[in-house]
Amino acid sequence: MPGSQLKRLKASLRDKGVIGPQLSKKQKKRNAQDGKANNRRLQKAAELESIREDFNPFDLKHNARGPKFQVTTNRPVDSNATKGRPTEAKSLGEERRRQTLLVELNRRHKVGGILDRRIGENDPFMTPEEKMRERFVREKQIHKTSMFDLEDDEPSVGLTHFGKSLSLDGPALVDDFEEEDLSAGSDADASDDEHRGSKRIRPFDIEAPDGEEEEGQPERKKTKQEVMKEVIAKSKFYKAERQAAKDADEDLREELDMELPELHELLFNRKKASKDTGANEAESTAAGKERMERDYDMRLRQLAQDRRAQPTDRTKTDEEKAQEESKRLRELEEKRLKRMRGEEASDSEDADVASTQSEEEPINGPPQFMEMEEDDFGLGTGIKTQPTATELGFDDEDDFFIEKDLIAHGSDLEPLDSEESSDEEESGAEDDDEFTKGLLNEEETQNPVFSSRLTGPTTDAKEDPNGLPYTFSCPQTLEEFVEMTQSIPVDHIPTIVQRIRALYHPKLDSDNKSKLAVFVKVLVQYLAYLSNHTNQPPFSVLESLVRHIHSLAKSYPIETANEFRTQLEDFGRSRPLSPTLGDLVNLTAIGTIFPTSDHFHQVATPAGLLVARNLERVPKQIADYSQGLYLSTLAFQYQQVSKRYVPEAMNFCLNTLCALAPEKAKGTLGYFPIHEPTLGIRITNAQSVTVRKLAPTDCLNDISDEEAMSTKVAILATTIQLLDAAADLYSGKSAFFETFEPAKNVLAHLASKSCRVKLPAALNELVEKLRSKLDRMLRLAHMTRRPLELHHHRPLPIKTAIPKFEDSFDPNKHYDPDRDRAELAKLKAEHKKERKGAMRELRKDANFMAREQLRMKKAKDAAYEKKYKRLVAEIQGEEGKEANAYEREKQMRKRAAKR
Repeated sequence: MPGSQLKRLKASLRDKGVIGPQLSKKQKKRNAQDGKANNRRLQKAAELESIREDFNPFDLKHNARGPKFQVTTNRPVDSNATKGRPTEAKSLGEERRRQTLLVELNRRHKVGGILDRRIGENDPFMTPEEKMRERFVREKQIHKTSMFDLEDDEPSVGLTHFGKSLSLDGPALVDDFEEEDLSAGSDADASDDEHRGSKRIRPFDIEAPDGEEEEGQPERKKTKQEVMKEVIAKSKFYKAERQAAKDADEDLREELDMELPELHELLFNRKKASKDTGANEAESTAAGKERMERDYDMRLRQLAQDRRAQPTDRTKTDEEKAQEESKRLRELEEKRLKRMRGEEASDSEDADVASTQSEEEPINGPPQFMEMEEDDFGLGTGIKTQPTATELGFDDEDDFFIEKDLIAHGSDLEPLDSEESSDEEESGAEDDDEFTKGLLNEEETQNPVFSSRLTGPTTDAKEDPNGLPYTFSCPQTLEEFVEMTQSIPVDHIPTIVQRIRALYHPKLDSDNKSKLAVFVKVLVQYLAYLSNHTNQPPFSVLESLVRHIHSLAKSYPIETANEFRTQLEDFGRSRPLSPTLGDLVNLTAIGTIFPTSDHFHQVATPAGLLVARNLERVPKQIADYSQGLYLSTLAFQYQQVSKRYVPEAMNFCLNTLCALAPEKAKGTLGYFPIHEPTLGIRITNAQSVTVRKLAPTDCLNDISDEEAMSTKVAILATTIQLLDAAADLYSGKSAFFETFEPAKNVLAHLASKSCRVKLPAALNELVEKLRSKLDRMLRLAHMTRRPLELHHHRPLPIKTAIPKFEDSFDPNKHYDPDRDRAELAKLKAEHKKERKGAMRELRKDANFMAREQLRMKKAKDAAYEKKYKRLVAEIQGEEGKEANAYEREKQMRKRAAKR
């Protein structure tokens, strides 16, 4: 058991050398000479301070009960005695809060105040001399010396005038003072008085002339009145200059107005100027004025209707045009893909696309067309004679050449001519009509029949060199159109349609729009009628009519779609399995005019269903096979973009190959329906037959026996080519292997020896080429297939319960294998620690402020209580004094009364 506190204190003092045996006089003298006395005194004070700290149990924080957990470690065991100095830390915190929080607390709710910023004023360690010296240095640093500062001790350069010194120190400069000048002192004084008097009575509005000012005298300062006069004069001068420039512009404008009639004659009346010259001279003044007013009204209407009169935006660069065109095409493609997938496009997207198209369309002319950098896959543009619909920005699946004489001016597919031709058109005569530039040729455009849009239709129906009249009535029924074209050759029917569209353009009359809406229905009916005619028309005529319907369908889409639906309904009800040539042409026109990639379309979807229904029938004659091949071609063309699988077309092609094969297959070629052909359908002894292309007449039933064998070979060759196109179309499908494996088996049967000897050599070559192509494509499709996988990653290890031991384990260290999670845990721990410290400091601050406020309140209450007691004591003293005086007075009166 340790000794008492006194014994421990004595032992500590003895160990530190504070107490002990006294030094002798010699030792003290030697220490004094060596200077060790002062060091000994300081060392003794330090030892006493350390002993005082050791013997104060409240200055150190320690755990009296020992460690919380007994652990085994190779680290040195920390002593439980010293864990901190709470008393010292508390006193430091209190002092710091008194210097910061207490000052802010005292300044709260106080405005203003004077801050003493004098140098060294609040520094108790600076002497007054040091304060004065620092202030003087600072004043010298801030104060800017001047050349003419009289208080500056440094020598200055001196006064100068025009760069010359005014001092008299130089050898060339002498004083010009003369004593004779003193005699004139009185005169000079008098003159000075007169000068001062004249200066006082001098009016301010009189300016001294420049010549009267003495040379070398300083310039007189202008008065406020003189300055204002000068400002007014300058303002009037600038205003006069602006008025002169305005008058010059007005004169130039009047000259241009006088020359404007001649310019109008050049722009609008070029052809009539030479003819009407004599007539204009003979007109009277009143007639000329009336004609001028009529011409003015006519030109005003032209300007109101002319697109060039609208304001234009700034000219965009080629990069901006290319970027906008790419964005528009991308939005149109996204919209088409949504329709193909069956998704409904929102109204906002349609409005965005429409706004993009309207913004991109130029106001002063037809839309601009340019080549994109990504066109033609970087192989160059090549030689192109005419633009196609895709190049012209049309978003349908048709891709035919657009002729210039089939498109109305201002339509979405109008090609752009060169800048020179556009300039010529703008400076053309008044008779030129805008919409006839695209519909009519040069001869028809110059004809006055088509240029009378303002004076009314003409009754003079002339004929062209081909014998065709220039004017036609707009037919409203099929019978009227048939009667109109009965005496006209079939080759000139597209010309008639062109002239009808030009004569009844919607810009000419408000009723023409409804007439053309009926006329497009008549054209659809006439297309089927002309195809079913006994004398087969040239296919170029039918193609031209389809293009006219295509152009009119952009302006009248609902009427065109309803008429095609009527034709399809009649086809499906009256002759569902026996289509005519008119039905086939209508199906072809539908695939050209309407988008066939949509998931559902009001016209294209019923047409596709009718095509599939006809392909499912069992063919009996050779014409049935020809019609089926044509319908199969249409089915594959319909799916050129969406690439949907049409099983009816594939089954018909495979069944046709099996039916026309010279020998019947012995085994099963595939899982598709095989129909037994009728007698005489198979090809026999066709080694010498030339392979040709199918014609529209092959779809008719009246085929002679001589042409039957040639037609069969053509059907077989066309079927092989159609399978080749289908393989390219469906090459990216996942079921390509299952789809074309039967086709490979059928081609192997056709390439067998029994069939090959009875077929032409050219046909055998086609079979071998397609067979090798299918072998290669099927092999690639099989290689690209991958088996199904449960997890597409490396196998995951099974979790075990075996603990992981660490040889150098440290409980203060984290062993998380995930670095990000370890960093996050470390940040969270630091945040928690800082948060606890901040909350601890906030609590201490709140306690300190509460204590200080309570102390201030107590002091205030004590002062109030003291003042209150003092006042009460004073009042009581006054009251006692008065009471005593009253009593004395009372006693004195009593005594006086007794007397």
